[in-house]
Amino acid sequence: MVDGGAAVAWLSWSWHPEALAFELLLLGAYLLGVGPLRRRYGWADYIDPRHVRLFLLGCLVLALSEHSPLHDLSERYMFSAHMLQHLLLILVVAPLLLAGTPSWLLRPLLRPAPVRFVARLLTHPVVAFMAMNLVMVMWHFPEYYDLALQNHWMHFLQHATFLGTAVLAWWPVLSPLPELPRLSYPLQILYLFLESLPMGFLGAFLTFSTHPSYEAYALAPRVWGLTPLVDQQIGGLMMKVGGGLGFLIPAAVLFFLWFSREQGSKEPIRVERQAGYQ
Repeated sequence: MVDGGAAVAWLSWSWHPEALAFELLLLGAYLLGVGPLRRRYGWADYIDPRHVRLFLLGCLVLALSEHSPLHDLSERYMFSAHMLQHLLLILVVAPLLLAGTPSWLLRPLLRPAPVRFVARLLTHPVVAFMAMNLVMVMWHFPEYYDLALQNHWMHFLQHATFLGTAVLAWWPVLSPLPELPRLSYPLQILYLFLESLPMGFLGAFLTFSTHPSYEAYALAPRVWGLTPLVDQQIGGLMMKVGGGLGFLIPAAVLFFLWFSREQGSKEPIRVERQAGYQ
């Protein structure tokens, strides 16, 4: 059975000013960069439409996660809905935004030496890995998680730090800049495998917990008759399985790309040797 308030939440679109301002600023800066500023400063003669499509899709998923009925369900009723929201930010929005950003748009930002130094530090695979996973674990401590649900600005900060550190976490795999390079294919695969582990461990802890961890959801009205513990276990399973697959599926794709590249690099040598006998 669905609580009356939750039934309304299924249909409610909430336009949170701080989230909306951030999204409009992000989208406006991107469109300004790939449009007027690109032409004015000669950053590039051509913009790949695929980049624009990926970035706009990332912005769309971000807006849907923050303003659709999913947000009110997450904030007021269901831990599992909140987990879906977080997975969208980390596994969908962050890689789409990064994949949709061309190198020439970021390169002018790296001209000052201090900015280059900080960027190299933050996008180092070890730092990026630690940043995202420490932020994720910290926000799942009950006192911080409940605080985010009680204070709207803290909730915005929670999501902003999830998204920001997720962009860093995807950088060693999707970096558009040779100045801040991607890892080699084998190291990318290893990196993504390691990224799947913290989410798996945290998700397993939430799934197999014998009591609700978060007071805000323990006291929330029930949706579909789910108890707080069952709701938490569903959310933990989503983190464990969804979070794992969100990193392992790209790792599998990279493996096949690596294998194809290695096979392709051997073929010209074989052809050259055959031509030598003619």
